[in-house]
Amino acid sequence: MDLSNYLLMKHEMSLIVVFLLLIFYDLFASDKAKKYYFPFACIVFLAHTVFCFTFKDSGESFHGMYVTGGAYMTIKNILNIGLFLIFLQANEWLKSPDAIVKRGEFFMLSVLTLFGMYLMISSGHFLLFYIGLETASLPIAALVAFNKHKRESAEAGAKYIFNAVFSSAVMLFGLSFLYGASGTLYFSDVATNIYGGPLVIMAMVFIMSGLFFKISLVPFHLWAPDTYQGAPTNVTLYLSTISKGAAVFALMVILYRVFPALSEVWQGIIWIITLLTITIGNLFALRQNNLKRFLAFSSISQAGFIMLGVFSGTQMGMASTIFYIFVYVFSNLAAFGIISAIENKTGKVNISDYNGLYKTNPKLALTMMIAMFSLGGIPFSAGFFSKMFVFMAAMEHGGMANIVLVILAFWNTIISLYYYLIVVKAMFINKNDNPIERISTDGYLKLSLVVSMIGIGFIGIISYFFSYIKDVIFGIY
Repeated sequence: MDLSNYLLMKHEMSLIVVFLLLIFYDLFASDKAKKYYFPFACIVFLAHTVFCFTFKDSGESFHGMYVTGGAYMTIKNILNIGLFLIFLQANEWLKSPDAIVKRGEFFMLSVLTLFGMYLMISSGHFLLFYIGLETASLPIAALVAFNKHKRESAEAGAKYIFNAVFSSAVMLFGLSFLYGASGTLYFSDVATNIYGGPLVIMAMVFIMSGLFFKISLVPFHLWAPDTYQGAPTNVTLYLSTISKGAAVFALMVILYRVFPALSEVWQGIIWIITLLTITIGNLFALRQNNLKRFLAFSSISQAGFIMLGVFSGTQMGMASTIFYIFVYVFSNLAAFGIISAIENKTGKVNISDYNGLYKTNPKLALTMMIAMFSLGGIPFSAGFFSKMFVFMAAMEHGGMANIVLVILAFWNTIISLYYYLIVVKAMFINKNDNPIERISTDGYLKLSLVVSMIGIGFIGIISYFFSYIKDVIFGIY
């Protein structure tokens, strides 16, 4: 091993530099200088985000343990954009008494967990994949329990860490079976050495189950609503977008690269899981009044739609999945940005609290409405195009099973439109003698919402983005 192995790890090396700058600034800056920690952290991470778009490398390092290419770098760049916008939205929350003394820790833990996701995404060996998984999971548990003096936050952190430990144990159990069956943990070697025996199928099911927990697919979703509700809103946003997006991509790479010979088996499993996830997520979302729990079940349902692209097992499927994640990040950022702004000022998080919001806060209400339209897939938002592409991917090979799944998913889309429009109805139609007072938002949050609106409004219409993603997918195959 020599230093040349690190030359392809430019995303990771750049993120380590960001982490070191953040920790040194927090440790050695004067009290006066620490007042500028938030803009410093945002500028440093923005520089990292922009710098990462210049990387064009592809290849393998450490004898194939680390892999990179166009598709890998694209999903990393999407996660960078998402985390940067989350940082912008966190300013008001980080000024609160619960968080201001730990402001540096929020940024450092977020960057550290993103580093773990980078390793997950670029893994070509299950050992590196597991290291990345744990590096990503443990800091998230600390972020969920960030408001440690609030019972809900501490409880959410405990629930998350227990589920993370259990899912990791299940995955390790599967990896032990896989190693016993193939004698290796390299993705490419496993793919050539395995056969469709019971031991290999059981190993694959356990590995998939471990990742299903991270994506919050039914029936591995039970931790999500309580954790999303109890965690700080900005951390909930991180869980529902960045963490979910990285886990979906990692699952997709493993299925496509390690288990292509068992595609009929895992497609059957995903068929069932996808249908259950979309349906149950929708049905429980209908019953919610708390907006964070509402979006928790919404994100469960959205995970099911994302899995439609994974289900196809094709280049079109991978491209549509990455595109869906891209659009979903912007849509959720807009929705949670409004929730965060209102919660930080008033403490209100229920749908009924939003009755008559348009009268006092028309801009916030319009932004939330557009976010709900995109999540619901209403034309011509970006969410409409993302759903259309995953439906097309699922139908690519035809077959009665594929047709039935797409039809059922389409009917679930209609159900989801109903509960997304409940929020719109509350803001624009429901009467309220005492609506939420006029709220002023800081420049950071406004910038985040503007970028999210641009994403929702133009990503779907400008087909270049999807065409570009399809072009870079060839690096996976």
